Amino acid sequence: MTPIGEKIRVLRVGKNLSVNEFAKQSGVSKSYISNIERGVQANPSLIVMGKLAKTLGVPLEELLTHKYAHVEEDKDAK
Repeated sequence: MTPIGEKIRVLRVGKNLSVNEFAKQSGVSKSYISNIERGVQANPSLIVMGKLAKTLGVPLEELLTHKYAHVEEDKDAK
């Protein structure tokens, strides 16, 4: 799973959206969303990322620059 795909999945699940419902709301196909989340599609277009970010209610920048909490916690522990 790619960092972008993982972030999208975490946000989608956090909003209690199935892939099917997320696809309907965003206008992006289920298979494409699934491919992004699984890392098969590692470089989705900015247009698609914008649609996903809007549906998730987050700025596009958050999807593109997200740092995982466990990485930050590891740094703080050192």
